[in-house]
Amino acid sequence: MLRRFIVSAALAASALAVPAAVAPASATVVSAPTAVSMAACTYQRVGQHWNCITPGAFCPKAARGKSGYAKVTSKRYRCTWKSADPYWRWRRA
Repeated sequence: MLRRFIVSAALAASALAVPAAVAPASATVVSAPTAVSMAACTYQRVGQHWNCITPGAFCPKAARGKSGYAKVTSKRYRCTWKSADPYWRWRRA
């Protein structure tokens, strides 16, 4: 997860450092879909599961007991409550 963030930050920085007139068209095309796909992921309910959740974050009331998939790793999480932490949160399923 950290590696993906560092690589995407390096790509974004390199795209800003090189003028658009000098940069080849393929370099611009490669970095654009990555930024769009990350921005396009929104927290949403799809049927009986949720998409684009953030692990450890609080769950909405409608998600209690339901499963969801993380926006970065696509791993499955479940909205659960624990007595030690009395809040509904997205925890690893």
